[in-house]
Amino acid sequence: MLDLAVIGAGPCGLAVGVAAKRAHLACSLFDKGPVVSSLQRYPLYMTFFSTPEKLEIGVPFVTTGDKPTRREALAYYRRVAEHFELDVRQYHAVVRVERTAEGFELEAQHPGAAEPETIRSRHVVCATGYFESPNLLDVPGEDLPHVSHFFVEPHPYWQQRVVVVGGGNSAVEAALELSRVNARVTLVHFLSDFDRGVKPWVLPDITNRVKEGRVAVRWCSRVVEITRSHVVVRRDPDGDRETVPADFVVALAPICACFARWGSRSTTRRACPGTTPPPWRPTCRGSTSPASFRPGSTPTRSSSRTAGSTAAGFATTLKANPPELPLGGDRLLDIVRPRTRCERDETVLT
Repeated sequence: MLDLAVIGAGPCGLAVGVAAKRAHLACSLFDKGPVVSSLQRYPLYMTFFSTPEKLEIGVPFVTTGDKPTRREALAYYRRVAEHFELDVRQYHAVVRVERTAEGFELEAQHPGAAEPETIRSRHVVCATGYFESPNLLDVPGEDLPHVSHFFVEPHPYWQQRVVVVGGGNSAVEAALELSRVNARVTLVHFLSDFDRGVKPWVLPDITNRVKEGRVAVRWCSRVVEITRSHVVVRRDPDGDRETVPADFVVALAPICACFARWGSRSTTRRACPGTTPPPWRPTCRGSTSPASFRPGSTPTRSSSRTAGSTAAGFATTLKANPPELPLGGDRLLDIVRPRTRCERDETVLT
């Protein structure tokens, strides 16, 4: 039996694995893709906002520039897993988690296996993050094949009409990359300006591209419908609708783990004239049962992905970096350590 099973082998999951290794706990990490699979889907030429020391897990993160690139981060996290000899079970999708008398029972399915593997663990940490749960628009046509909630590189959109939804870093950087390959970009944002969190070295670039007309913007607007040939945009507060031609739609609305950004404190002061920003709306995933949950079967915001994750303190969900601790592995482990017995020496860890 494992002391700790970690669902997710991203940076946060790796941090938990490193902390467990240092505490001499029997720990395995399970991920439906490769290690740090979410970073694999980042834009190819992305540069992180954080400096290397804020992304480190136990070993130094050496980069060629001031900020690490996507390629450097992938190499670094592979090195972390190898350095600490973590038991990372790649391509093992956890399809079932149930509480037992001794802790939890998990089922992990590998594509090459006919039947899922059963794993028993005293504790479970769900470190799936939020990258795989995009902030959906909840509009008709969002499930069409030409609509994506991720952006990797601009090449497929060369000379195409692309509508980018959002006004944060992801949307802005995607719009810039698309404009550089001569895509006809229209950015739709529900505020009257770009989000305040846009990187300071990126903001002048996107502002100039808008002034030049290389990136068209529909301020104070929301997408209300997507068809195969166009997007219907409603302008606030008058409610007038406009049809914007689109070959592709890239929906990159800001992601928030606990609250939708529609009414966050950082955006209400820049709301469009004549509009009243809606109140905060909780978007945390609810619980259907304290006894079980099925991570592989709940892809939407209304899912029960974290059901039972805090019952009796046996499992904990890690979705954001705690303050003063970049990746939170040791702090998270403090929650389960008082109730964990190491199988190696049968000594209660305190």
